[in-house]
Amino acid sequence: MPLLNATLVPAPDQVVVRLTGDADLSTAPFVADVLTQAGSLGTRQVVVDLGSARFWDCSGLHALARFTRELTVAGRACRIVGAQRETRRLIGMANLAGDLQLDGLPTAPARRVTSTGRTPLREPVAVADGLVAAGHR
Repeated sequence: MPLLNATLVPAPDQVVVRLTGDADLSTAPFVADVLTQAGSLGTRQVVVDLGSARFWDCSGLHALARFTRELTVAGRACRIVGAQRETRRLIGMANLAGDLQLDGLPTAPARRVTSTGRTPLREPVAVADGLVAAGHR
């Protein structure tokens, strides 16, 4: 079972929820409970810091999206900070980008240049039995 910790840091106008550790289906109820606790403090804004969290699936992110929608309906806001590139990618794959207010732009990896001086459109990620699978960024 993954280990996920949460810290709530209340302030007069916002509360910060700092998630640390690994999140997956087994920790989604914990994420939902922590967010409910943060929401019950009644601040105008909840800031969720994901900088030290790693998401192995979308369960916790769906809980975060539900919470964000509930706050929005109540005239409040939820802002996501510190989301790592992998987390942002998972958010995009789960089609949750429109439901979450992410701070900043995702950090793009350095572009690889081939010996011809061109940036490849795809990078090979695996070779098996002579077949090459291409990955997309």
